[in-house]
Formats: sequence, C-alpha cells, structure tokens
Amino acid sequence: MNVSKHGHLVAERAAVVREGRTILRDVSLTATPGRLLALVGPNGAGKSTLLGALAGRVALASGRVMLDGKVLPAWDPRALARRRAMLSQRVDLGFGFTAHEVVLLGRSPHAADATRDEAITQGALRAAHAWELRDRRYTALSGGEQQRVQLARVLAQVGDGGRDGAWLLLDEPEAGLDIAHQHFILRRARACAAQGLGVIAVLHDLNLAARYADEVAVLGAGSLLRHGPPAEAMDTALLSDIYGIALGRSFGIDAA
Repeated sequence: MNVSKHGHLVAERAAVVREGRTILRDVSLTATPGRLLALVGPNGAGKSTLLGALAGRVALASGRVMLDGKVLPAWDPRALARRRAMLSQRVDLGFGFTAHEVVLLGRSPHAADATRDEAITQGALRAAHAWELRDRRYTALSGGEQQRVQLARVLAQVGDGGRDGAWLLLDEPEAGLDIAHQHFILRRARACAAQGLGVIAVLHDLNLAARYADEVAVLGAGSLLRHGPPAEAMDTALLSDIYGIALGRSFGIDAA
C-alpha cells in the first residue's frame, strides 16, 4: 500500500473499542483525492465510527490513520483543520449566530484575511444553496436549512483546498433533507471531487450511493466487507445478507 502520495487518506488495520466492545475491527482503506467514496451498511456497521477515525476525532485501539503518509496525531490541529472538514449528522448551536456567522467560523483555522474569508464565505453560502438564509438566526432554521448552512461551513473551511489535497467528510449529509436537496447535496459533493477534493460520505440511501459515488465501501458488524466501484462493491447478495432483507438490482425492496 502506497501511503506517500500527496493527499491520500489511509486507514491501516484501524480498530475502535468502546467499553470492551469492538466497534471497528482491522479496517484498511485508502481514499483518493478527486473521488467520492461512499460508506454504506446497516445501522451499527461502523460507518460513522470509521468516518470519525478518518477525521482524527475517534481514538483508535490499534492501527493508524494517515494523511500524506503522516499519522493524524502528529499533525498540528490547525494544519489538519485546514486540510479536512467534517459535516456531522447534527450540529447544535446555542448561540444566536446568523447563518453567515456560522459559515464564517469555518475560516477560523486559516490566517486572518478578512477580504478573502468573506469572499470564500459568500461563495460557500451560494454553493450550498444557503445564500437566502445568510441573515437569519441559525437557531431559527429548520433541520434541513441548518444542514445546508453546515455544508457551507465545511466548504468554507477547506476553501480552495482541492489544490492542497483537502478532504470533506460528510456523515449522512442527506439526513433531514427533502429529495431535491438530497440530490443537490450529492451533486455538490461530486462537484467538489471534480475540483480535486477528496470526499467521503456516510450514506444510508443505497440508490444515492450507487448514483453518485465513484467508489463504495461496504461495512458490516465493524468490518470492511467490500471496496470498489459501485457496480462491483454493491453486490446484491452481500447487501441482502447484511441488511437482512431481499434487495433488488435497483436496491429497492423486492419483497416485504
């Protein structure tokens, strides 16, 4: 496994244990800049835990995660924050920030440059279809609106990071969104990958994963079961087995 390539995000035999229970076991995975990798699997498969480990937010019991061939704990926190941004399932803010102020927070790891920060913030708000929310209080927004603002925040955090091998890590980015915005956010993720960013997204909807991902990693019971192009990784028999229900080729339910 070549871990020296610029921008690659690599897990080597990563394991996570909580209260004596193994949540993630021996996962080895290489994610490549410029591609959208979807993590799929049933509840409890370890998808969000793996994403947290790749972000450096979840401690490993064994193994390691590296960016540019350098283990994440060795990175300066601000330098790492400039190279990867994570969109969590839900972000609760108790302060009366406007949406614009929340997105501007994404620029905090960077050297202060008011003009550049404002330009990137405005661009991120537009890119996330959150421009019309910019002057509204974040706490007054619906869950879906907050999700769009948080997407803008992580876009602002990495800025023009495609040139630097930056990463967007998205934990169920479609959660709380209507169908139109689910497709929008995945199109936005693909556009980021096309610009050179690495994108890893935890997705519950198999159809969205099949449609938008360049690669799919299938997890079950904390283990990586398959990793490859959607047509290869999303094997119907495998998915039916780990989800415990018969799935058709379009990943819809064949039978109740």
